Amino acid sequence: MKMRNLVLTAAAGAAALTAFAVPAAAQRDPAYAAARANGSVGEKMDGYLGIVGAATPELQRLVNDINIKRRAVYARKAQQNNATLEEYALTAGCEAITRTKPGEKYQAPDGSWQTRTSAPPQRDPRCP
Repeated sequence: MKMRNLVLTAAAGAAALTAFAVPAAAQRDPAYAAARANGSVGEKMDGYLGIVGAATPELQRLVNDINIKRRAVYARKAQQNNATLEEYALTAGCEAITRTKPGEKYQAPDGSWQTRTSAPPQRDPRCP
């Protein structure tokens, strides 16, 4: 158990440094920036982007594209850190939710969509 926590902590550090390269590149996309700003998309606990409310085909394509890129990064980083894809994605999700800004959407541990305030976001108890 102690070794698994160590791996997840290392994965958290790696996620903080590298997993956000995909979202950073995606933020240059005006459609992504607009969807994030208007609350159409939000960060999920599993490390992927989710659609909040009604999905349009264009929004679904945008989210799918970002999530495919995230999954590729997570798979590579999980292998490098001797973690499962799910463990690494959860760690990345914890970091992504922590980095949301007031007004942005994120998924709370109960699965509901929340709007970030100036207070810290609700986080999954499994977060490192």
